[in-house]
Amino acid sequence: MVRPYTITAGRTAPERDDLTLITLLTSVPESAEARGGSGRPGRLQPEHRLILARCRRPAAVAEVAADLNLPVSVTKILLGDLVEQGLLTARAPISVARAAGGADRGLLAAVREGLRRL
Repeated sequence: MVRPYTITAGRTAPERDDLTLITLLTSVPESAEARGGSGRPGRLQPEHRLILARCRRPAAVAEVAADLNLPVSVTKILLGDLVEQGLLTARAPISVARAAGGADRGLLAAVREGLRRL
């Protein structure tokens, strides 16, 4: 129990309340290198670095917590730190679907009909 307390600097709840289990996270491409060693990378915990590496491809909050083997509440605190520093972006899953052109209504109808037949 000491390590989660240490990596969150004693915080027990995330400052952001918009991070849900299915919120998608992506590392900002120019995060550490483009900032020219502004001091931020040195202040990051190893878990912060693992999150940035994991989120090079979009990942949900639940996936990141599972990969880190940490409670979701602790993970959300760490994610909030990275979002606040501009090293990580957080998006609701629906915005990703819209950016990809939206859901295929025909496919959704076929899935619905298949479920009804069960």
